[in-house]
Amino acid sequence: MVTEGASGARAAARCRELSRAPYSDRADRLFRGWLTPAHRATIERVGAWMEQAGMEVRRDAAINLIGRYEAARPDAPALVIGSHLDSVCDGGAYDGPLGVMLGIECVAALHAQERRLPFAIEVIGFGDEEGSRFPAAMLGSRAVAGTLAAGAADMVDADGISVDAALRAFGSAAAWLTGAHRPPGTMLAYLEAHIEQGPVLEAEGLALATVTGIAAQLRWDVTVTGVAGHAGTVTMGLRRDAVAAAARMVSAIEDIALSDASELVATVGRIAVAPGAANVIAGDVRFTVDIRAGTADRRDRAAAAIRTGLHAIADARGVRIAIATVHDLPPCPCDPRLMERLDAAIVATGQPARRLMSGAGHDAMAMAALGPVAMLFVRCAGGVSHHPAEQVDPADADAAFAAMRGFIDRLGDEHRDA
Repeated sequence: MVTEGASGARAAARCRELSRAPYSDRADRLFRGWLTPAHRATIERVGAWMEQAGMEVRRDAAINLIGRYEAARPDAPALVIGSHLDSVCDGGAYDGPLGVMLGIECVAALHAQERRLPFAIEVIGFGDEEGSRFPAAMLGSRAVAGTLAAGAADMVDADGISVDAALRAFGSAAAWLTGAHRPPGTMLAYLEAHIEQGPVLEAEGLALATVTGIAAQLRWDVTVTGVAGHAGTVTMGLRRDAVAAAARMVSAIEDIALSDASELVATVGRIAVAPGAANVIAGDVRFTVDIRAGTADRRDRAAAAIRTGLHAIADARGVRIAIATVHDLPPCPCDPRLMERLDAAIVATGQPARRLMSGAGHDAMAMAALGPVAMLFVRCAGGVSHHPAEQVDPADADAAFAAMRGFIDRLGDEHRDA
């Protein structure tokens, strides 16, 4: 049930509302891709909530949704509160939208009290973080941060539609690579609330944690090219089977990650086989590799070992391999002073301070190019995420709302006499 006043429970209820049609591109499950009909319906709905909360609402050239609650002084920089509105296919209701909805609730509470702060507050619903439509992640926040590579506009989705064409069809008239870039000095700090996507908080009986930083990420698109042939006529010793070679590669990736015996993880999340017929030896296989670690050095050592191992398997099995880097994101430490303020705000809710590193990537990684960042983790049931079973207790959402309001008040007190 949606409460009348600003609250975390209302934020959680709004996330659940956005998990159904017309806010999903599929009727049987949640999938909200960037620049799709469901994305359009979502930003219209969320934009209306922003307006109700007292914000001026606009869309930037990358179709990120931005609501601004003005400061006491109109030209003041902004505390940016954000997260993403897109979802993975068959995803959950809270991954991304919860951070946006909680930001709206914080502004709604200020507006109800007719309070203005020494800084503006901007709530941003980034259009793309997951990379579910195009082969790269965080396109929305990287456009705002000005860190996108020049070729990003030429990437195509599964239907061959380029990023540039999709943006123009959606109504973006500006050159999005530069048109969405936020001017330097206009962001005081960035705050993102997000579900933990892991089981630690639940195991410890805690609702909230301060994030210390986000792990370094590396993502590859790997193509293995063999020779297609008839499944019944080409003998085993003469085959150059792309899928058999790829299977060995996937096992090698897992072995290398396991041997590191650390927080390092490596994942093959997508595999496509061509021609994909039951009676044909596969001639081509494409798969993704995602490598993450707390430090760039550890990640890069594992990546070098994996690359060497994949090439060795390709040579031994008589196939060709190409490895293309989709994105390479350095680790993102959160700002120590902002972490202290967030710790204090959590303690003020009656809970102990707890700090966790994030193995998952977040828009905060991109926004760190513009200023200091902080993140708040919220407990999710069973640590389940990227799945329809994703669940947040409304009481935990209320605790997150209280902690965010406390963080904002502390930041306001510090800057009142600045």
